[in-house]
Amino acid sequence: MHWVYMVKCSDGTYYTGYAKDVNRRVKEHNESSKGAKYTRARRPVTLCYQEGYLTRSEACQREYQIKKMTRQQKEDLVQQFNKQKI
Repeated sequence: MHWVYMVKCSDGTYYTGYAKDVNRRVKEHNESSKGAKYTRARRPVTLCYQEGYLTRSEACQREYQIKKMTRQQKEDLVQQFNKQKI
């Protein structure tokens, strides 16, 4: 499975990425130098959104779409995701 995920940084900004193992990737963002340069300066980060895809291509296309969204659109996406989890 290929995942697109969004984390909320300590300064309130969002970071969107791709991973095969989301939990490992979030841990890297928080604890290691393998985390993205953007998130290293904004630790800790918390996972707030994820979507699964069968192919890397689909996941990367969706990652690109999310990265182009406005902050409000991202917040709406996170809110929808959290409603589905309940």
